[in-house]
Amino acid sequence: MKVLFIGGSGVISSACTQLGVERGFEVVLLNRGNSQRPVPHGARVIHADIRDPKSVESALENQTFDVVVDWIAFEPRHIEFDIELFRGRIGQYIFISSASAYQKPSTILPITESTPLSNPFWRYSRAKIACEEKLLKTYQADQFPVTIVRPSHTYDETLFPIHGGYTVIDRMRKGKKIVVHGDGTSLWTLTHHRDFAVGLVGLLGNPLAIGQAFHITSDEWLTWDQIYRMLADAAKLDIDIIHVPSESIAAFDSEWGASLLGDKAYSSIFDNSKIKRLVPEYSARIPFAVGAKEIISWYGENKDWQVIDQEFDSLLDRIVNAQENVTLD
Repeated sequence: MKVLFIGGSGVISSACTQLGVERGFEVVLLNRGNSQRPVPHGARVIHADIRDPKSVESALENQTFDVVVDWIAFEPRHIEFDIELFRGRIGQYIFISSASAYQKPSTILPITESTPLSNPFWRYSRAKIACEEKLLKTYQADQFPVTIVRPSHTYDETLFPIHGGYTVIDRMRKGKKIVVHGDGTSLWTLTHHRDFAVGLVGLLGNPLAIGQAFHITSDEWLTWDQIYRMLADAAKLDIDIIHVPSESIAAFDSEWGASLLGDKAYSSIFDNSKIKRLVPEYSARIPFAVGAKEIISWYGENKDWQVIDQEFDSLLDRIVNAQENVTLD
């Protein structure tokens, strides 16, 4: 099977590239070649910028593919270009959407693929919804062979799944307060990228996936307090948590606030029955307690990545001071 990944070297996609190669697929990556992650041996790279139509058309020429997966389409115009580029040249087109597109707050848990798509808080999610709508209309009109995949919060050893990343670990080391949104008890789902890869690769070339949407997530549900404490435990550090309403955080930082009010402020747990029916081997086997140790170990070995964002650290100090004053009042 010949598979083209547009992107293919990011946090989520890198594990899928590796697994695809291991399963004997001819994996081709179309990207600009700027990733710091090594390309797995056996994958072929075509250097081109997907946002530059002429360079992409020249790089791909008249090649055909069994499957194309676009990891970096975020706007309907990206989808429109893909449709025109690959129409009649592929057997399956997989769009990587986002579980943040689901209704916020969700009225029924766990979330299934039939949960309405609606996110009035976060433009990123609304754009993903618009992409899905465009693709499904094209599928219904002329059978463009789309499959939609909605990852939730997927991570690897290079990514702290908390806002601020390594800066938060540095604050723990210094004994500073750690900001956790809300009251820390909303439930969240973190998925290791190697687990996600099993589900995604199982959909490649599967005719039963055409015209369908799937989320691929872990079945482990954690509170945000647990997530932060697992990272602290992995780093062998104490943690001093202060809870701050998401709306208050948004007043200090609109972008962070959008990601909270449009996603992370609400409990998000998922029913993975649909992906398991089509890909019976899929099971999320890596708990975050293990993933947290991988992250801390990786950063310990890669000192250059131990970057402290002083501006974000100062922002956290201001948020902490404001919340403490509210508490005193």
